[in-house]
Amino acid sequence: VQLVESGGGLVQAGGSLRLSCVASGNTFSINDMGWYRQAPGNQRELVASITSGGGNINYGDSVKGRFTISRDRAKNTMFLQMNSLKPEDTAVYYCNAHYYVDSYNVADAWGQGTLVTVSS
Repeated sequence: VQLVESGGGLVQAGGSLRLSCVASGNTFSINDMGWYRQAPGNQRELVASITSGGGNINYGDSVKGRFTISRDRAKNTMFLQMNSLKPEDTAVYYCNAHYYVDSYNVADAWGQGTLVTVSS
């Protein structure tokens, strides 16, 4: 499974961005997916996650009410709509997918990351 993010950039505080993550390869093996971010000097943290069918979604406390995760399985694409952006949202955003290597083993795939910079 390979993941490619896009949609990052520079935006003013209060603005919006929409990130996309396109999966390729053995995409039918993908289960849960999520967005993570890492700011300089900080650990990577979960932004949002979504289950295979989209029935269970979780958000990090700092983005609840502002960010929305969604998934289009037919297009092997996951999105992150980010509204009311704050300078503290500045980070590299990574796409993650849990996928089945075989019937018993699960692995993680990561994208290369896309930089989001929010100016004050």
